[in-house]
Amino acid sequence: MAEAERIIGTPDTPEAAGAEHAKDTEAERPRGRRRIAVLFGVAVFAYALDLVSKMIVVAKLEHHPPIEIIGDWLKFEAIRNAGAAFGFGEAFTVIFTVIAAAVIVVIARLARKLYSLPWAIALGLLLGGALGNLTDRIFRSPGVFEGAVVDFIAPKHFAVFNLADSAIVCGGILIVLLSFRGLDPDGTVHKD
Repeated sequence: MAEAERIIGTPDTPEAAGAEHAKDTEAERPRGRRRIAVLFGVAVFAYALDLVSKMIVVAKLEHHPPIEIIGDWLKFEAIRNAGAAFGFGEAFTVIFTVIAAAVIVVIARLARKLYSLPWAIALGLLLGGALGNLTDRIFRSPGVFEGAVVDFIAPKHFAVFNLADSAIVCGGILIVLLSFRGLDPDGTVHKD
């Protein structure tokens, strides 16, 4: 009987309760690490894809005529955008740089409490996109913290954007959906 209780464990004994708590704590730690790994994996993938695409655009498309992908409905056209989305706020490039840096810091701090896979993906997309555009703001002309972002995806009757912008928008939409569903970054679900 004692052997069976040792194998199964009984919640009434302090040893079993302590062992059960230790198992829960051990199970939570790797689960959290996996979510952090997903966040940074998605961020690295989004950042690398954006960086490579911009390098190709600058090398092959800048100072050349646009390339039509789907007639005049979608084309690749290299432009430099010193402003925010849709070209607004070109005089506030430094402010956009600070905002992007702040977003990166907030996401990095939030990662410590991250236990939700969908939130890890959403925050990874935001982080990768913010890093992609921040890299342009820091390293592209006309100067540090004033650089213009390389945009190249040009749908008809819409603003020209890049893959970092797409990652930010997709991450933002996912966060809104997760919030409406009541899922928190720590994995808990709440109903309001």
